[in-house]
Amino acid sequence: MAIRCIIVDDEPLARELLRSYVEKTPGLEYAGQFASATEALKTVTGGGADLIFLDINMPNLNGIEFASLVPKESRIVYVTAYGQYALEGFRVNALDYLLKPVSYQEFLKSVVRATEWFAMRDRADRQPQGALPTGGMLTVKADCRLVQMKIENIRYVEVQKDRVVFWRADGDPVSSVMSMKEIEDQLPAETFMRVHRSYIVNLRQVEIVERGRIVFGDTQVPIADSRRDEFLSRLGR
Repeated sequence: MAIRCIIVDDEPLARELLRSYVEKTPGLEYAGQFASATEALKTVTGGGADLIFLDINMPNLNGIEFASLVPKESRIVYVTAYGQYALEGFRVNALDYLLKPVSYQEFLKSVVRATEWFAMRDRADRQPQGALPTGGMLTVKADCRLVQMKIENIRYVEVQKDRVVFWRADGDPVSSVMSMKEIEDQLPAETFMRVHRSYIVNLRQVEIVERGRIVFGDTQVPIADSRRDEFLSRLGR
């Protein structure tokens, strides 16, 4: 399906330029333009836009403030003349950041990034609960990104306050807002086990167990007393 795009900018010429880009780009559907964030609010909160090309420096409600009202299913590409806003923009989950005047080439780079994001999100949403993800890959939502990980390379999963962290053997850790139950449903039960209320481990990645703990390099993962016998049995020890 086409990605529904709206443009929110108080400059008419800027809106028309982006509209022309959207209308000539395959895979995009022009869904309207607005001269202010307040005008766009009803459409955005009602789920009428997938991708929002959003100016920052606007009266009454600026782009940064407006972003906090955007549903998590929608993505934002900031389009502004003020480069100093970039860091703050990405803190509120902007997919990309374009500086005016925007060339069609730079616009297309943002579209490619958006297309990849929506495709990965759709694959994650279609994944049946409790089933092994297709191709041995797990897709998780990590803030404004979707990250694909090889399941076999996940060493363990750890709860940290309101988030979980996937610790990998071959990459940086990935943090996501998920429950441990959701993770248990997504990971194959034959190779992953919950050994503690805050930890799920990949049994195939376990090499050292000492004093009731699993050792991964400099990290020690505790094994709950109630799970120790099952854990050792599954390791064949």
